[in-house]
Amino acid sequence: MKTRPLGSTGLHLPILSYGASSLGQEFGPVQLEKALESVRVALDSGINLIDTSPYYGRGMSEVLLGIALRNVPRDSYLLCSKMGRYSERHFDFSAKRVEESVHVSLHRLGTDHLDILLLHDVEFVPLHQIWEETIPAAMKLKAEGKVRALGFSCYPMKCFHRVLDHAEVDCILSYNNYTLQNTSMADDLMPRLLEKGIGVMSAGPFSARLLTNQPLPDWLMEPEEVKAAARVAAKHCADRGVDIAQLALQFAVENEAIATTVAGSANPENIRRWVDWIGQPIDRVLLEEVREIFRPVMNIGHVSGLAENN
Repeated sequence: MKTRPLGSTGLHLPILSYGASSLGQEFGPVQLEKALESVRVALDSGINLIDTSPYYGRGMSEVLLGIALRNVPRDSYLLCSKMGRYSERHFDFSAKRVEESVHVSLHRLGTDHLDILLLHDVEFVPLHQIWEETIPAAMKLKAEGKVRALGFSCYPMKCFHRVLDHAEVDCILSYNNYTLQNTSMADDLMPRLLEKGIGVMSAGPFSARLLTNQPLPDWLMEPEEVKAAARVAAKHCADRGVDIAQLALQFAVENEAIATTVAGSANPENIRRWVDWIGQPIDRVLLEEVREIFRPVMNIGHVSGLAENN
């Protein structure tokens, strides 16, 4: 598996990382043995960064990962977890909760440190708390060796810029913002990140199933015109014998400025398929045709979090 540096952190990440949100049943019920096998298949394939959060399954993802990683040498994989978001409506970015949350995550995961700690979905709270309280508290854990790299995640581009105006971090995670339909991160944010040596991670190459042939989740918030364009694009790919998910993943991982792209599944066959896909050359003609289909709805997303942060 090809790797890329995560900014100035000294960490080198696989271009494809394993997202463990599915282990928390965020996309539907999971079968325990398949879920555990998916982690093992990922590691055996060189996908040695695993991304999770106490939010995923309200702790279930971290617990299952801890089980899956038993007896796996700690220096053979990298762990990214998060803090701050704990349910659909429960957010706590207080300094006190930083230490509590990370210690609970370490216990669940069966480790003594996180390679990456992200403040999770910061757009849902007044942002001054993030640079005044949360980041300083998290930096103490980094000084203690419990965290190697510190960053944050959110959806709105405005939110990224506001936090970066006031704080220094090692990396960021953006989701659904570098896809066939939405390249907001590259168009808006990435020049600033690269100039500052801040590591770039991207999640959601399939945009919450929008860029697949799977049923869309009820909570997908993209406007209907975006969903309609995705259906047209999926059929266009199918007519040429290609799964749109393959094109979406190949497009996402080929950007050299993005250290890693996070994709997740509790089905080991999906992991094997993704590894095969990224080893194949991308169809440039088909890519341009699909991008043309999306052109009228390019970079159209949704509102996330507080209105003031969008």
